[in-house]
Amino acid sequence: MYLRRHTGLLFALPALIVLFMLIAYPVVYTGLLSVTDNKGNLVGLSNFAAVLKPRVTTQAFINTLWWVGGSVVLQVILGTATAVLLNQNFWGRSIVRSLTLLPWVVPGIVAATTWAWMFHTEFGIINYMMTSTGAVPKAVNWLGDPNLVMPVLIAINVWKLFPFVAVMVLAGLQSIPNDLYEAARVDGASFWHEVWHISLPGVRPVLTAVTLLLVIWALNSITIIYAITKGGPANRTLITPIQIFREAFENVAFNRAAALSVIFFAVVIAIVFVYIKVSSPSPEAAK
Repeated sequence: MYLRRHTGLLFALPALIVLFMLIAYPVVYTGLLSVTDNKGNLVGLSNFAAVLKPRVTTQAFINTLWWVGGSVVLQVILGTATAVLLNQNFWGRSIVRSLTLLPWVVPGIVAATTWAWMFHTEFGIINYMMTSTGAVPKAVNWLGDPNLVMPVLIAINVWKLFPFVAVMVLAGLQSIPNDLYEAARVDGASFWHEVWHISLPGVRPVLTAVTLLLVIWALNSITIIYAITKGGPANRTLITPIQIFREAFENVAFNRAAALSVIFFAVVIAIVFVYIKVSSPSPEAAK
């Protein structure tokens, strides 16, 4: 009788154990590391004070905001626009849809290495095309100019992930009844009126979920930046996840890295909570 009542728990127990080992234990251990020293002695908030004191921590946090904000906004805009276009009837639509997915399926490290060569000051094809056509008088140091390097990396990240947004929004557009568009055309609505008043409201739940995923991915993504600039030049592309990596594996300061991880985790949770709160419809609107 006892086994019958707890059959569900017994079946779920292996998954719960694996979940604890993969998620709960590392989180708890990171918390313990953040309040201890190398010898395991309790030091309280000393590690937090040590990691927050350097100016580079503030700079990394600001860079992270630019990286996440610029990437997500442009990914959503470009991805949504692409989805709207791919939802139209035109010759070769299937081929164009397939080609749109290429940036997304390319491995991150491959994409980063390829773009690094393309933006190379002396041998990159981008500078070659711009100088040969007279668009710029001389080669541009895309990855060495502190004012250009972050926009370039954001552009690469947008290229990498906008197809994901396009696919998800396109799936949402496919679920909108065609009767709504036909009724709008009867009333004399233009293409832009259809997009603004039918398409976008219809895919709002999709955009909400996709934006949240993009924010989480951008906050944890270091592949493109680390592979191309490693946070340089002069820490202009250093983001908090890369700073955590440096503290742990370059400076071998695991306790300070754990403290910074705890702070970053708290900030990410706060951002996600605020986003969910703001994007969720009010009870009155739901009714």
